[in-house]
Amino acid sequence: MLLDHNGQERWSARDLQTLMGYEQWRQLDEVVQKAKQAVEASGLDARDHFAGARKVITGGRWGRHEVADYRVTRFGAYHVALAADGRKPEVAAAKTYFAVKTREAELAAKPDVTSPEGVLALAQHYMAAAQELVNTKKELEIVKPKAGKWDVLCNSDGLIDMGAAAKAFHDATGGLGRTKFMDLLRSDEVHFLQVQNPRVPYHEHVQKGRARVKLVPAGYKTVEQTFLTPKGMDWLADRLGIGSLPAA
Repeated sequence: MLLDHNGQERWSARDLQTLMGYEQWRQLDEVVQKAKQAVEASGLDARDHFAGARKVITGGRWGRHEVADYRVTRFGAYHVALAADGRKPEVAAAKTYFAVKTREAELAAKPDVTSPEGVLALAQHYMAAAQELVNTKKELEIVKPKAGKWDVLCNSDGLIDMGAAAKAFHDATGGLGRTKFMDLLRSDEVHFLQVQNPRVPYHEHVQKGRARVKLVPAGYKTVEQTFLTPKGMDWLADRLGIGSLPAA
């Protein structure tokens, strides 16, 4: 965290990338764009909270080079944490940190406690702070058991390929390999992969965060390939009528 020329807190998005456990800038940049949209949707100007910047980093051919960055306010950084992948423990910690710091800043402007109204206002501030921390704790407890359930199967993007998914459901499907497993996903009872375009899921599954389609190399060309998300694994387990399996 740095202070700008007005003495206001500013965070480097590149630093947030590391703090929130994102290996690639591209992934964090996507989160920043979502955060900017949320700020705009609240009626504020995202440019006030996300200023374009450059950052000098070590590495590369010449040892040091400039890369794109953002100077982010505390409010903007909080929205980045809210828009980030909640399954990451680093993101959960960041959400808690910014929630607490935001409340501390609010409490710093203490009301006049020489009057009953001031005492009541202060008590309401503390009650709100306590409730926010309780709600954050509950949220993290809900996420916690789900967060690591499929982690052993996830690649660096947090996605699960069909081969890994087939192995996870090996016992439940009677030992189906990747090809037969994908055939099952095209069946009427599951209705996950399209029949007419057998490598791609129905749009509703992508829209609801159950799957992602990526272009992957296949010989001299690239082809579309479907990857399941942890949410998709949970959905599929329920769809197959076996409940949520623990990752093997």
